[in-house]
Amino acid sequence: MSDMIINIATDFYPRPAGRFSADGEYTGETFREKFLTPKLQAIKSSSGSHLIIDFTGVTMAGSSFLEEAFGGLVRNGKFSKDFLQNVLVIKSPRRPIIKDRIETYINEAEF
Repeated sequence: MSDMIINIATDFYPRPAGRFSADGEYTGETFREKFLTPKLQAIKSSSGSHLIIDFTGVTMAGSSFLEEAFGGLVRNGKFSKDFLQNVLVIKSPRRPIIKDRIETYINEAEF
């Protein structure tokens, strides 16, 4: 299987924010459940691929969005930290802090 790509700005929304689905339409929980989890499950069953998360074109990504989307992958018990660290490739050329925050949220998440 080849690498998969999610471009947040075009596939989801250029200004994602909020933690839970009840907080709005473009939240971390919504992104995790509708985009991240299905693609990661496909990769997990096939092995050898990466999921590239491209933040090109994103004008803002709230910390609650990032923490819920990525830290939530560990908290909900579906994916290990090791798996995510090996499979996720975060591209954020204009805002490198996004990649740093995602790595921190994954590392700090507890199942």
